[in-house]
Amino acid sequence: MTKKFFWDDPYQTSLQTHVSKVDGNDIYLASTIFFAFSGGQESDHGSIAGHAVVAARKEGLELVYTLADDHGLLAGQEVEVCIAWDRRYRLMRLHFAAELVLELFYKSLPGVGKVGAHIAQDKARIDFVWPESIAPLLPAYTQEAQAIIDANLDITCAFEDEATERRYWEIAGFSQVPCGGTHVKRTGELGQIKLKRNNIGRGKERVEIYLAP
Repeated sequence: MTKKFFWDDPYQTSLQTHVSKVDGNDIYLASTIFFAFSGGQESDHGSIAGHAVVAARKEGLELVYTLADDHGLLAGQEVEVCIAWDRRYRLMRLHFAAELVLELFYKSLPGVGKVGAHIAQDKARIDFVWPESIAPLLPAYTQEAQAIIDANLDITCAFEDEATERRYWEIAGFSQVPCGGTHVKRTGELGQIKLKRNNIGRGKERVEIYLAP
């Protein structure tokens, strides 16, 4: 099982580790800081021993990194893993912004159902089953979310079940939410938030979430 240091310290940008297995272009590491696509959050960008990671994916509790054909890495080899910090930090901020907005919806709209989510570097989105336009609700949700952000509250992340790697984040007095993504330490790191409605079909609504650079 790959040791995942992006949970211990999501602000870490480089790591010395070793290759535990090589399967053609697929590389397995003993430990990593490189997040692989999960829960709607896109993968990090970066390199292993100077070789750009082409793709990253989960296989059970393992993470697998695909490199180009000529990587030449061997099992047991010591390597340095590096990630693109600007991208990671944007993903961290937007991931938590999406989780925050989702919790506000759950708390005030009984019966609302999430049917999809995606966190990219430029924006996050959440898709809901809801019978009418959510546009009239967004100013109030924006205000509520911004108040929590401006309060600069602590965000705690921990294991609910370490053996199965089930994790959660928590803001004391607000909510505890299952999530295995990367998150910021304090709500104030999000900055200014903006919400936009997008209709994606009858009975479905999309909220797009933007943050200032």
